[in-house]
Amino acid sequence: MSDRGQHTPPPASPEQPEPAPAPGSSADQPTPPTSEPSAPPPPAPDDTPLELSATPDDPDSDNAFGLTAAESDDTTRPAKPRSRTRTIVLASLLAVTVAGAGAMAVFGWRINSQRNTTLATPTSIGSLTLDDSEEATATADYLQTALSAEIPMTKAVGAVYTGADEKSVLFFGGTSLFWSPGSELDTAFDLVGDDQGAVTEISDVEAGDLGGTMKCGVTHSPEGDLTVCGWADHGSLALAMFPNRTPAEAAPLMLQIRSATQTRS
Repeated sequence: MSDRGQHTPPPASPEQPEPAPAPGSSADQPTPPTSEPSAPPPPAPDDTPLELSATPDDPDSDNAFGLTAAESDDTTRPAKPRSRTRTIVLASLLAVTVAGAGAMAVFGWRINSQRNTTLATPTSIGSLTLDDSEEATATADYLQTALSAEIPMTKAVGAVYTGADEKSVLFFGGTSLFWSPGSELDTAFDLVGDDQGAVTEISDVEAGDLGGTMKCGVTHSPEGDLTVCGWADHGSLALAMFPNRTPAEAAPLMLQIRSATQTRS
């Protein structure tokens, strides 16, 4: 059979080898190691926003405004309950304040009602009669002067009375504004003790409708026992000495003397 008319493909060319790299080419040389370490990754950005705020410490400096972190506006946080202890403390302070104001009001009223006081020496007090002899007058003057020297008085009085039983009573006192009547009365008892001997067995006795404080005590001497009684309020102070009388006998008599000698306007 004839091959005319049929196309015979040419024979395949043999594969050409890749050209070898030229000497000295970088492909043949190994890559030198890197001497510098790799840079650390950048820090994560802070999610807290920054805001401009005035610097209060030095408003005139160049850095009057600085960057500060914005405060968290967490409106969902529940409000703290009011402290029970704080409520109790405030209530206690209020009660103390009210009580103190009430006490001051009572104290002020007492001073105002007692300050305008007058002492007199009537010619007779019950069974007692005023002794106006020269000796009795000199004794009364001495006692009231001694008391006024120790306790300042606006006006001082003194008198000697004699009873139907021939027992005498030495009365002296004065008027002034006394802030602490009890302390002033104790001072008056000390004054009598310096002159007559210490007054002992001092005790409170009934002060009567005029109020204040009244006390009686005894001083002992070779001549016999002497009972000393006294009263004091915010407007007056007075003492009386009762020779040859016990405190039980002298206390009601002192109350009678006070009612007759003290008046308030």
